[in-house]
Amino acid sequence: MIAKESAEPIAGEFRATFEEQNFDLPVPDALLNLTERVPIVDVRFFITALLVQKETGGNLAEILDGLARVVRDRFRIYREVRVRTAQGRLTAGILIALPIFMLCVLSILNPTYIRVLFGDPTAVLAMRGLKLAVPVVLVILVFITGFYRLNPYVFPVLAAIVGYLVPEAWLVWRVHARQHRLRRALPDCLDLLVICVEAGLGLDQALMKVAQEMRVTHRELSDELQLVNLEMRIGKSRIDALRELARRTGLDDIKSLVAMLIQTERFGTSVAKSLRVYSDDLRVKRRQRAEEASAKTTVKMVPPLVFFIFPALMVVILGPAVITLLRQLMLALPA
Repeated sequence: MIAKESAEPIAGEFRATFEEQNFDLPVPDALLNLTERVPIVDVRFFITALLVQKETGGNLAEILDGLARVVRDRFRIYREVRVRTAQGRLTAGILIALPIFMLCVLSILNPTYIRVLFGDPTAVLAMRGLKLAVPVVLVILVFITGFYRLNPYVFPVLAAIVGYLVPEAWLVWRVHARQHRLRRALPDCLDLLVICVEAGLGLDQALMKVAQEMRVTHRELSDELQLVNLEMRIGKSRIDALRELARRTGLDDIKSLVAMLIQTERFGTSVAKSLRVYSDDLRVKRRQRAEEASAKTTVKMVPPLVFFIFPALMVVILGPAVITLLRQLMLALPA
């Protein structure tokens, strides 16, 4: 069941373990092979708990429940550490990127420093066409405007590289912006979904109601939920429709939500209780993301202060004194 419903790559590892058992490999050896293929501490804890329970006996459900709490606490502590170290990590990123930025600036100011360092089907075809057409257009513009006279080798090549990268960068930016809007809308969607389910609606009717109510405030997520309802109406199963939702959005939070809903439907547990627990966890993640973003604010304020505010203050404070000093020097100089 874990190999079927879990996400890759962990599903493939459990599938390989199951296949090893089918080839008459002892269960402890198959589990130890899993720890060698996946060198993660949490996986080792899991395998060790299974082996100890197999040797000594005991309630496996209680052991796994305690292990799950330990893993959740580890992830919570990890997220808190990321929040508290956000400022230092951002500072380190800026310091690492500063030499690369200075190299680019020097390469633009003096071309001699430049060195060669190359290291939906219709939508895919359109993107490929743009990646071929935009470089040609930019190279033509370089020759029309006369920039190629500054350096006949560097500027056409630079225009071609920029034209090849711009369409994909624009697409990635749009995808990230849409995912950001979906991530912001998901907690409100979950709260409304919990209310609808606890009021007595089925999951299909609750999804339809949430899609209708959120059309004004969160249009993207409403459209996605509406598409899920339409797919179920034309005969697609709820599991397949939810999996398509996770694939289209590409958000880890939505993938986790879909996996939780599928597991809830398979095992017959309470949908309302599962949604309530997941909603609370998502709220905690949202607050931690906000704290991490606020911790990065002080570092992000440094470039505007250094390049814009401090020079203006220097001009305002020292400008009159410099002008007065120059006048006195001009008067003191002999005619």
